[in-house]
Amino acid sequence: MYLTATGTTHSGYDAPLIQPVIEVVIQAETESAAMLAVLPLRWLDRIKHGGLANQFFMALMGCERLSLAITDRNFGNARFVQTSMTFNCISWVITLISLRPWALIASRAVAGLACAGCYVVTPLYLKEIASDNVRGALGSLFILSQNLGYLVVYVAGDVLSFTAVMWLCTAVPVIHMIAFLAMPETPVFLVKQGKFKEARAALAWLRNTSVEDKNLEEAVQQLEREEEVAKSMKKASWKSLVQNKTTFKAFRISLNVMLSQETCGYLVVLMYAGSIFEQASESISLKLSPNKQTIVVGVIQLLGSIVASCIVEKTGRKWLLASTSFMTGLSMLALGAWFYVTSLSVWLPGWLPVLAMCLCIFADAAGYQPVPYVITSELFSFQHRGMVTSFVSSVDALSDFLQTKAYDPLLKLLGIHWVFIMFSMVCFLGTFYTVLYVPETKDRTIEEIYAILERKKEKRKDPEAGKQTSRL
Repeated sequence: MYLTATGTTHSGYDAPLIQPVIEVVIQAETESAAMLAVLPLRWLDRIKHGGLANQFFMALMGCERLSLAITDRNFGNARFVQTSMTFNCISWVITLISLRPWALIASRAVAGLACAGCYVVTPLYLKEIASDNVRGALGSLFILSQNLGYLVVYVAGDVLSFTAVMWLCTAVPVIHMIAFLAMPETPVFLVKQGKFKEARAALAWLRNTSVEDKNLEEAVQQLEREEEVAKSMKKASWKSLVQNKTTFKAFRISLNVMLSQETCGYLVVLMYAGSIFEQASESISLKLSPNKQTIVVGVIQLLGSIVASCIVEKTGRKWLLASTSFMTGLSMLALGAWFYVTSLSVWLPGWLPVLAMCLCIFADAAGYQPVPYVITSELFSFQHRGMVTSFVSSVDALSDFLQTKAYDPLLKLLGIHWVFIMFSMVCFLGTFYTVLYVPETKDRTIEEIYAILERKKEKRKDPEAGKQTSRL
């Protein structure tokens, strides 16, 4: 299971490398260097997010077709994951071949396709192979692996040569792609294909037990019953999702929590981290090189992700999301207030923005980033899960693209303090929405979750019965 979660580790590798790539090419004093010298740096990152934004149009024009491939099980999620890893390998091979502008642009575009696969299919795969008592923790490992990828590149960039880092980033997805060949397809897919023996063997492998385990027979029979119910139902479509008020409400909740996560200003904090460290060094003895600054940020991100994986099954999804979004909003507000007050020539201690920034990064990684993915995967049956995840991820990618594009104009128009204050309001709105409208999905079936959404009395299973109900 952890191997699957680490599929996003190599997707996190390329994000910190834009600036080093630019510096290496510019130092070469070639025609390519001249072109890159006038190319806005963030546009290379926007090309990647633009590749993901292309998925937005794919979702609008052909999402039902994609969802049929997933929900009808014509193509297993494991194969989708391997396809995304193949794109990631191609992306790095392009940069190894050439660092000319066309190669960098092509590499970032292909990396966008890889991330599209990782962020859409990996949560689905994790949901379908995880036992009920660990599905939240595994969903959080998805973001933990991404942050681990960031930190590895931050450290490698500080101690290794640029060429060595490039080879490292190429090797990881290649090794992961080969190792993933040993991963089974999900039991849901195998039952859909009528391969009941293979489904039982896959469950035994995933749960580290023998094929003769009686609990496996019960689990497979439950999957068979669910498959019979699915066959009796209409095929999943946007029409069926919208017409069903409860399912459409779940869709709105999923879309809102994911948009709140993506538009909370976290990217702005990361982009402005160097400036915060620099201003802090003027009043306190905190002088770090740019590489050391990014390593500090990466460590905080990773620590937050570890905390999320450890506590998400204890705290539940709803209150972890609400508390971390509120902490992120407070941190944003503190940053905005500090920049505003100091702009009035009033002295404030330099450690305040550093503390606020660290708290923001930690809170975001400890819940605000991973929990929406977990909630989205748990709000839908597998008939709609692929369709909704694809569409929501596409909208999120588009919002990322627009956010990075709008950052510079907003900064010039409003000033950094109002930008942070504006994002703090987004976080507080996310907290308010979560408390009022987001149901707790931990240890609940789809029927129980939808009963909450319909304001009906929830019928919980007897905790002493000791029987697991499938949440697939």
